[in-house]
Amino acid sequence: MSKFMGLSSLAISCLLFVSTIVAATDVQYCNNNEEYEVNVKGVDISPYPIARGEPATFSISANTDTEISGGKLVIEVSYFGWHIHSETHDLCDETSCPVAIGDFLVAHSQVLPIYTPPGTYSLKMKMIDGRKKELTCIKFSFDIGFGSSSLADI
Repeated sequence: MSKFMGLSSLAISCLLFVSTIVAATDVQYCNNNEEYEVNVKGVDISPYPIARGEPATFSISANTDTEISGGKLVIEVSYFGWHIHSETHDLCDETSCPVAIGDFLVAHSQVLPIYTPPGTYSLKMKMIDGRKKELTCIKFSFDIGFGSSSLADI
């Protein structure tokens, strides 16, 4: 009986650990009245909270009613309301192009510098097609942890 209890405790511990590795975050559209061609279903961030100096992946699940041959992702990051970072990525580097009608996934991985301050950040992402038409615009918050699992910090 104690062997079963030990295994079930280990299983519960593993499930709790895995649930902290990936987190879905609340997403809002930049303009709730806008009819975007790309509808975002959700954003998953892994690991969560993000560890400084280690890779973090933002996976955005979305749906479109039109084929997208290419475009850009424009990302703006704020910290305590202050704009601190902007970057632009080719959409086809973050997902398979052309994007077919239906569901698709945009995934971006990045290593944040070890000196990145911990706390809550706001991210705004616009998806723009090749003709510079805004396909969607979302915003969400994410946390960067106080520690890093890197041995270099010990």
